[in-house]
Amino acid sequence: MLFSSSVFLMVFLPLTLLVYFLIPGRFVMARNTALLIASLVFYGWGEPKYILVMLVSILANYVLAIAIGKFREESNTSMARVMLILDILVNLGLLGFFKYTDFIIETVNSLSGADLDLLGIALPIGISFYTFQTMSYVIDVYRGKVESQKNIITLATYITLFPQLIAGPIVRYSDVEVQLRNRTSDLERITEGIKRFVIGFAKKVLIANQMAVIWEEIYAMVEGGENPGAALVWMGAVAFTFQIYFDFSGYSDMAIGLGKILGFDYLENFDHPYISRSITEFWRRWHMSLSSWFKEYVYIPLGGNRKGLPRQIVNIFIVWALTGLWHGASWNFVVWGVYYGVLLIIEKLFLLKLLDKLPEKLVFIKHVYTLFFVILGWVIFNITDFSVLGKYIALMFGAGAGNAAVTMYYLKSRAFLMIVAAVCSLPLLNKIDELMDKKLMFYTTKDMVETFVLLILFIMSVAFLVSGSYNPFLYFRF
Repeated sequence: MLFSSSVFLMVFLPLTLLVYFLIPGRFVMARNTALLIASLVFYGWGEPKYILVMLVSILANYVLAIAIGKFREESNTSMARVMLILDILVNLGLLGFFKYTDFIIETVNSLSGADLDLLGIALPIGISFYTFQTMSYVIDVYRGKVESQKNIITLATYITLFPQLIAGPIVRYSDVEVQLRNRTSDLERITEGIKRFVIGFAKKVLIANQMAVIWEEIYAMVEGGENPGAALVWMGAVAFTFQIYFDFSGYSDMAIGLGKILGFDYLENFDHPYISRSITEFWRRWHMSLSSWFKEYVYIPLGGNRKGLPRQIVNIFIVWALTGLWHGASWNFVVWGVYYGVLLIIEKLFLLKLLDKLPEKLVFIKHVYTLFFVILGWVIFNITDFSVLGKYIALMFGAGAGNAAVTMYYLKSRAFLMIVAAVCSLPLLNKIDELMDKKLMFYTTKDMVETFVLLILFIMSVAFLVSGSYNPFLYFRF
């Protein structure tokens, strides 16, 4: 079930909120139970059989975390470590089996010439997200940062919470531990949550879905053997650059908004990444929960930057290869991860120092440099067929004359959408909010303006959703 679907908006969400708020706030366990049941329904809507995989994951992490906590209390660090290793093996084993088995078989076939049959294993949606959440919880228990949760309903609620279940952000147990026991949903929080949800919904339906159409049309030309020319393939690449941002950040906004309505505070996941002035800054602003996870649970345990520059470079390569592989079971994701690893190492070695020396009037050079490599990176990320990928990149750099008439048609007919997407990727809403605080005399006036704008956005989004059949879901790979 998707947030941007009629069944979610018209049936699931109203019923879930009705049941949730009919339960008095002081009965937190009853509310948790209601959320757990609703989240399992939400997750199992399309593929009920994969609920069993999630329940196995919950039970295994519940038992092993308690065992780790017990051994820590007894100062039996060796057994606690054994339980931690077992937990990591269970989690990565489940993730690896469902996500990477066919990928490994395909790779073996390609390298050896063997003809092993693929298993055709379907990927449970969101398994990468909830696996990383459960691993962070157990690792934090081992580190003594949190206590093991003895109530399995509470732990299961944390793992399955439908707002962030299938597309993040990756929520650490320590961030919501208190709210799982005691939380409030007052009018102010609910209002803020609705506002955030509508903004995310509009991002997804009004911008991301429209950008997806542009990308798909231009990509189809390249895949079909046509030569659209450099201008048009760059337009397609930019369209996907906007699509993935507004789709992913829109889902994060919806998740954060739903969390607020239910009384949970999720950390921000995006911070206007396309205004970045370096690749390093970009990854501080993009999918921040994932970057933070890899830094905390992979990069630092590997030694981080504490063991000299050569080891740090190796650590960066390892982290980014794993980051790429996390996104999907295909070699283009590994290439994409290594691509960013190389860029970040180059910046760390010398490029950031050179960029920092540029005068302020030449700051646009930093933006152009960053966006160039980010857009190119999204092409690598999105095209799994290397033959098509090579052709697409070649076209980006001038191979093929293209069709001037087709190019002009796309530029004229899609220019407005592209400009809207570009403007909305900037932190203008924050500036407008600040300006309204200064210029409007009464908060009631500001609230009325905001309510009107959000209502229009919501109506437009629902209208687009109902009238259109194209509503792609980017996270099936995850």
